[in-house]
Amino acid sequence: MEGQTMKKIQQARTAIILTGIVCGLLLLTIVIAGCTSSSSAQPITPAVSTSSIPAPLVPSQQPDSQAVSTTTAPAAAATTSTPVPVYTYSEGNVVAYTAASLKGVSPKLAEGFAKMYPGHRVVFNLDGTQALKTQVQNGAYADVFISASNSYTTELTKGGYFVDGSVKTLTTNYVIVILPANNPGNIQSLADLAKPGVKIARAAKTVPVGTATDAALVNLAKSTYGSDWNTSIYTNTVTYETSEPAVATKVALGEVDAGFVYESTAIAAKPGTYTSITIPKKDNYLQTYTIGVLRGSTSKGAATDFENFMLSHAGQQILTEYGFRPA
Repeated sequence: MEGQTMKKIQQARTAIILTGIVCGLLLLTIVIAGCTSSSSAQPITPAVSTSSIPAPLVPSQQPDSQAVSTTTAPAAAATTSTPVPVYTYSEGNVVAYTAASLKGVSPKLAEGFAKMYPGHRVVFNLDGTQALKTQVQNGAYADVFISASNSYTTELTKGGYFVDGSVKTLTTNYVIVILPANNPGNIQSLADLAKPGVKIARAAKTVPVGTATDAALVNLAKSTYGSDWNTSIYTNTVTYETSEPAVATKVALGEVDAGFVYESTAIAAKPGTYTSITIPKKDNYLQTYTIGVLRGSTSKGAATDFENFMLSHAGQQILTEYGFRPA
């Protein structure tokens, strides 16, 4: 009996253990099934209306107090290089198209003008008068025209380029011969300019000083040196320049032995730059400069002030200091 009882107890224990195992397996199956089912479903998220999302601000709308960061750097804005204007067309400024022979005195004139008319300013465009005349005729802007030749002033006057009654005689200038300081050609007189091998620079006949030079040479040939001398001068001329300062530069650099320029150029040069030979006044050519206000000026008030300054005692005194002669 006792053996049978122990056998039944053992069977009961085995049944309990098997029942636990089965229950555990069933529970595990349920858990695994639940996990598999949830992993295949999409997560539920609340619906968001696109109308509630603010549109990105354009640059002009960005709050000044907040920095806006982006993952992509914005493209660089295209920039256009604006050249600095050479001239400013305002009532206080004057653009003066001026014969190149006034180059040396121009800074002093600009200073004197600003002193007499505070707030005013002049900018000089310096070139051969023939070139300046052409520029004006082709539409270049200028307020004032200063010519070293009456012929070009007359041409522009006939074309209606000047304000009526504004053209005035400004100053005068004589022709002179300049030599490099070391005088490589050993030129002691006007007669020596005709020696073989001498190199001479002159301005072209279209340049006012070129016209004045030609006239002086003709007069010198007639009064003193003869036609052969004049012919030799032409033979010895190795360059014809388009402006008076260009002739002076050739001499200063020693590229020629002599050059015909205006008296004012020799006086305005730094000491030791040139030696010079004068041409007698009876044979010389007195070049007359004129000044006028251009009809196309948008600063006629300031342009008139500048003309008045140039004709005033102060302006004339400056011109005299630099070798120009009274009108």
